[in-house]
Amino acid sequence: MNLSRRAFSLSTLLAAPVALSGTLLPGAAFADRAPVWTPLGSNLALRGYDPVAYFRAGRPVQGQAQFTTRHQGAEFRFSTAANRDAFVAAPARYAPQYGGYCAWAVSQGYTAGVDPQAWRIVDGRLYLNYNRDIQRRWEADIPGHIAAANRNWPAVLRG
Repeated sequence: MNLSRRAFSLSTLLAAPVALSGTLLPGAAFADRAPVWTPLGSNLALRGYDPVAYFRAGRPVQGQAQFTTRHQGAEFRFSTAANRDAFVAAPARYAPQYGGYCAWAVSQGYTAGVDPQAWRIVDGRLYLNYNRDIQRRWEADIPGHIAAANRNWPAVLRG
């Protein structure tokens, strides 16, 4: 009986990475999806903040579940129906750069999540950063970091 318990445990242990690989690790199955950063275990872009509000209200505003749309495989929430409709009409205008990944991280050649409170609009584009400390690094050379991130994007998604 002890041997069969060990055999079951070993087979379960060996099977776990295979079972989890489709949900935790990027792979070929996701190669045709447009990349938008969402927190682990969620499909909610910008942690539920309204991307249009950054432009219209000049600050982060939490979106509402009743005003949503899907874009590039992720769910975006909006604080008003008017903001949702504006996004649907012109997603390239309002969607965060680099799929909502940290702009500084992308400029450095990798990806990282974001804090929706660490943001800036530059030349009509929304950029987000991992946190405010990282945002200060990014702000030290915004044009240089944007140029580097533009060179790295979207290749960093394959790394």
